[in-house]
Amino acid sequence: MLHCSPRSLLPLLLGLIAVGLLGCAGPPEAANPVESPSDFSASGTQEVPDRWWTTFENDRLNALVDSATASNFTLLTAWERLQAAQAVIDRESGALFPDLEANGQAQVTRSESDVESGERFSAGLQSAYELDLWGRVRSRVQAEQLRAEASLADYQAAALSLSAEVVRTWVQLAEARSQLRLVKEQIETNVTVLNLLENRFETGQIQRVDVLRQRQLVESTREQRAAVESRVQVLEHQLAVLLGRPPQAGVEAPPDSLPTLPPLPETGVPTDLVQRRPDVRSAFRRLQAADRDLAAAISDQYPRLTLSASASTAAESARDLFQTWAYSFAGNLLAPLFRGGELRAEVDRTAAVKQQRLYEYGQTILTAFQEVEDALIQEQKQREQIQRIERQIELAQQSYEQLRLQYLNGTTNYLDVLTALDEVQQLRRDLLSARLTQVEDRIALYRALAGAFETKREPEN
Repeated sequence: MLHCSPRSLLPLLLGLIAVGLLGCAGPPEAANPVESPSDFSASGTQEVPDRWWTTFENDRLNALVDSATASNFTLLTAWERLQAAQAVIDRESGALFPDLEANGQAQVTRSESDVESGERFSAGLQSAYELDLWGRVRSRVQAEQLRAEASLADYQAAALSLSAEVVRTWVQLAEARSQLRLVKEQIETNVTVLNLLENRFETGQIQRVDVLRQRQLVESTREQRAAVESRVQVLEHQLAVLLGRPPQAGVEAPPDSLPTLPPLPETGVPTDLVQRRPDVRSAFRRLQAADRDLAAAISDQYPRLTLSASASTAAESARDLFQTWAYSFAGNLLAPLFRGGELRAEVDRTAAVKQQRLYEYGQTILTAFQEVEDALIQEQKQREQIQRIERQIELAQQSYEQLRLQYLNGTTNYLDVLTALDEVQQLRRDLLSARLTQVEDRIALYRALAGAFETKREPEN
């Protein structure tokens, strides 16, 4: 412990502070570990708004996404993680300011002997402050600030994922309800054909096996109806939970049909995507935070200078307590000489963590590029697949009509007619599923291109 007057200690302190300030630097900008391509494989002309789901032009869908971002418990959890990260900043920032403590003591002694009786009162103030010569404290504060920014980006990414999940569940429900409507129509058609066959069987025009085969088709479509009804209810439960409601609450005014796809969005350039996506920003902030952790670990190897001051007063009566004061001012220099390799190992550990964060950042960028390219190619090929299915439906319908006429004329058996009818009905169901996949591919593209959007909760500046 060094004791000296404030006048003689001041030049030394100013010199050490200057050295510390010269040796400190702010968080560096990490280099991009991935070389970005010049452009994506395809692009449209429509600009993607931050609230990308509004491109479907459905007010009910817009209201559901707003409700989900306000009430979804997973998103609320991400928000509280952000609040905790911001509180850590305040905790670590406390080390940048001096500590100040007050103490007081009163002691009264009474005994049968007056010699041992008496009173004693004391009070005082104590303050201590570590000069951040090498930027150790500032580096830790900066690390937590960067981690809080990463938590904010995580919250924004969670909100973006939630919006995509709500829209995806919404369109799946729309497709399931369309499938249910189609299956009911097919049941009516099959029952009508069955009645005709039963009438012809009663007049001896056809064999009983034709009636049995048609009954089997009726039961098969009824089985399809039960499966679709189950899927509709499950999707309603899933959508209710996404909105932060019990599954029994259901969904008001569920959709009846798939939305019409808007024009292909403008993909922009990959470098803009890296700056826009919140998951990429989160990975970058964590890389920067790891760099500040490394700087703090390096600074831990250097000496620390702590200044302390105190003022105290004591008296044998409360009346005389503040009459006399004692002051103390000290500087404590602590230099680590031997710690068994502990400090060096911590530097190595934080350096390895920083390298991990660099690789994670690079992988996040590559994943972002991949998601855009995957969505583009999938939508393109899905459009071609829909065209092929529509053409198959035309041909299958023609085949069915021709076989039905041949059967009525007695030139073919009913098994061929039944097979053709079943193919037509299955292709119509496949067409609905293919159109759902196309909409889901567009949702994935919007999700891959979108950045953060404003929610009802925004962090304080």
